[in-house]
Amino acid sequence: MAWAVAACSGARQGACSKDTDCKDPRVCERGACVDPKPVGAPAASAAPSPGAQPSTTPVKGSPAFAMFGGDARHTGRRSGAAPAKQPAEQWSVDVHGVVAGSPTLGKDGTIYVASHDGGLYAIDRSGAVKWTFKTGDRSWSTPAIAEDGTIYIGSDDDHLYAVKPDGSLKWKLRLGDCDPKGFGPESSRCDVDGGPTIGPDGTIYVGGDGIHAVWADGTLRWKLATAEHVASTPALAPDGTVIAGSQDDAVYAVGSDGRMKWSLRTGDDVDSSPAIGNDGTIYVGSDDHKLYAIAPDGKLAWTMLTGDDVRGGAALGADGTIYIGSDDHSFYAVAPTGQVKWKVAAADRIHSTPGIAQDGTVLFGSEDEHVYAIAPDGTLRWHLQLPGDVDTTPAIAPDGTLYVAGDDGHLHAFR
Repeated sequence: MAWAVAACSGARQGACSKDTDCKDPRVCERGACVDPKPVGAPAASAAPSPGAQPSTTPVKGSPAFAMFGGDARHTGRRSGAAPAKQPAEQWSVDVHGVVAGSPTLGKDGTIYVASHDGGLYAIDRSGAVKWTFKTGDRSWSTPAIAEDGTIYIGSDDDHLYAVKPDGSLKWKLRLGDCDPKGFGPESSRCDVDGGPTIGPDGTIYVGGDGIHAVWADGTLRWKLATAEHVASTPALAPDGTVIAGSQDDAVYAVGSDGRMKWSLRTGDDVDSSPAIGNDGTIYVGSDDHKLYAIAPDGKLAWTMLTGDDVRGGAALGADGTIYIGSDDHSFYAVAPTGQVKWKVAAADRIHSTPGIAQDGTVLFGSEDEHVYAIAPDGTLRWHLQLPGDVDTTPAIAPDGTLYVAGDDGHLHAFR
C-alpha cells in the first residue's frame, strides 16, 4: 500500500431528473422544470400518523457520541482514546447483512448496529446479542440514542423507527408516499437513510424525500420537500438551523420552523453529511469531486478539489483541521482556509466519515478492507484488515475498545 503525506414563467417543456436539467433558476420537481419557491416560503408538509397531534413538549436530547458524527454538529468526536498500537480482535458477531451505518454505543455500553437484513441489533460488551428488532427493509442508519434510551433508526421501508431499550417498538412513522414495490429513483426517494440526528429538545432529524423533523412522540414537526432523495444525515447548528445535502445537487439550510433559509447549488449529488465548525462554517462534500466550505449565511467560502466523488462526511479536529476522504483513494487533512495540509493514500475508495479519538487519532475505513489510524500530522499509527469493505466509522468505548462493522456482515470488537 502506498502512503504519501502530503427568465420566463411556467414549466419548461420536457422531462427532467435533476435541477441541472432545467434552465436556471428553474428546478426539477416530480419530473418537470418549474419556478423555485421563494426563500422563506412555507415548507411542504407530510401527513403525520393517523390521529396524531403535534407535540409541543420538549424532551432531553442525546448523550454525547450517541449518533452519527458523535454529536448533532457531526464533529466526528469519539468517546475514548484510540489504542497506541494495532489492537487485537476480541470477538465478532454475525449480523447477517452488510453494515453501512456506524455502530453506536449506549450509556450502559450496549453496542447498537443496523444491518441490511433489516435488523437493529443490541449487543453487549461480551459479544452476546441482547435482542434484535426487525424493520420492513434494509437499514443504512447509524443508530441514534436519546437520553431516555430510545433508539432511532431509519429503513428503506420509508419509516423512521423508535425502539425501546428492551427491543420493543415504541412507534414508527412513515415519512414519504413512494411506491414500495417500484424500482429506481422514484421508489427510493422515500427511503429513510439520511439520519437520524437528535436535537437538544429531542427532535429527530432525518432525510428521505425531503428533510424531516419529528417530535420525540412520533408526530411530524415539519418537512421541507426536496426535488430528489436526501441520503445526507442532517446536521444541527447551535441556533437550531438544520443543514443537509440532497441528490438534487444542493445543500439546504432550514430554520427551526421548517422554512428554508437558503440553498447552495453544487455541481452534482450531495450525499455527504455536513459537519459544522465552531464558527458556524459548514463543510460538506459533493459528487462534483469537491469539499465545500459554506458560511452560516449560505455564501461560499471556498472549495477544495479532490480527484473523485466525496461521499463521506467530514470530521473536525480540535485545531480546526477538516478531515475527509474521497473516491480518489485519498484521505485529506485540510486547513480552515482550504489548503491541503497533507493527504494519505489508501488502495480503494473512502466512503466512510472519519472519527476522531480523544487522543486526536483520526480513524477511517476504506473499501480496500482496512481501518486506518492516523496521527494528526499524517503519520500512519496502525491499520486493521477486515474481511470486507469498510464504509463505516469505528465506535470507541471509554476503555479504548473499538467496535467496527462493514460489508462482511459482522460486528468486530478490537482491544
